[in-house]
Amino acid sequence: MSAPVSAVEARGGLRTEYPFVLPRGYLDQHGQLHRSGAMRLATAKDELTAHAEPQVRRNPAYLSVYLLSRTVTNLGPVSPLDAEVVENLFASDLAFLQDLYRRINQQGHTEADVSCPQCGHAFLVDVTGDGAETL
Repeated sequence: MSAPVSAVEARGGLRTEYPFVLPRGYLDQHGQLHRSGAMRLATAKDELTAHAEPQVRRNPAYLSVYLLSRTVTNLGPVSPLDAEVVENLFASDLAFLQDLYRRINQQGHTEADVSCPQCGHAFLVDVTGDGAETL
């Protein structure tokens, strides 16, 4: 199952946005839980401006918060989706988004090779929650 082409592909078939479902979800100030969102590919500007950001310069661990706040395009109706939202994610959701960022920007895909611990059958799992394929 995939998102509609118009939502995730630019001209020429380049996929630029990836839908995801957070493992736990973001709990907003009203007690509403938000799990579905999307992340776009990072640009050179995203990466370059991150290193000039004062908070990143003071604390290099803040780099991922900054990059995620720029590249996560939506999380349900949460607006604005800024660094404060990313800071308030559960640790498991932050780790999920960091892994997704790495996968789409360095590896170019969202799939992970896994195998069944009982039978050993190998298959691909889309870590975004977008479906699975058998190898």
